[in-house]
Amino acid sequence: MRIKIRNMVCKTCILVVSQIFEEAGIKVEDVKIGYVVVMDKITPFKLDSVNKRLKKAGLEIIDVHKSQLINKIKTSIEEYAYTEGRQSKLKLSDFLKMKIDLNYAYISSLFSSDQGITIEKYLIKLKIERAQVMLICDEKELAEIAWELGYSSVPHFSGQFKKTTGISPTRFKKTIKQCYNEI
Repeated sequence: MRIKIRNMVCKTCILVVSQIFEEAGIKVEDVKIGYVVVMDKITPFKLDSVNKRLKKAGLEIIDVHKSQLINKIKTSIEEYAYTEGRQSKLKLSDFLKMKIDLNYAYISSLFSSDQGITIEKYLIKLKIERAQVMLICDEKELAEIAWELGYSSVPHFSGQFKKTTGISPTRFKKTIKQCYNEI
């Protein structure tokens, strides 16, 4: 069984990982940067114990299923942010439940613990990044941008933009134009 290890980037890491698995009584076939190949099946309890010791060393077992689920959540949030959010009245939580077919509380908890940010803040971050691109590249009015990003009003959009970036969308656009004019 091949187990991927996060932050395993040097020969010292290989030694540390080998030692942790050996001390746990797990026979290792091969250890390379980024992964370890074990010969036997490992119980979830033993795997959890090994992972706790790895974390103390700044390493961590990468749960492939968890990583795939996080990527599916991110992709679904992006889909919602860029298309679904403005086209329907479906709430993000309902959209994610439908798209991923899991309880929203579980999805939210998993995402927050893995990414260090809530789903809602991630959605806002995506929208503001998209707004910045639109302000730089497009000749659209703030009302059009706000609508395209699913905001209920320009003041709501402007408030979130300023809270996230530190400046208003109007000021952002003026600053960008000044930079281009100076070039």
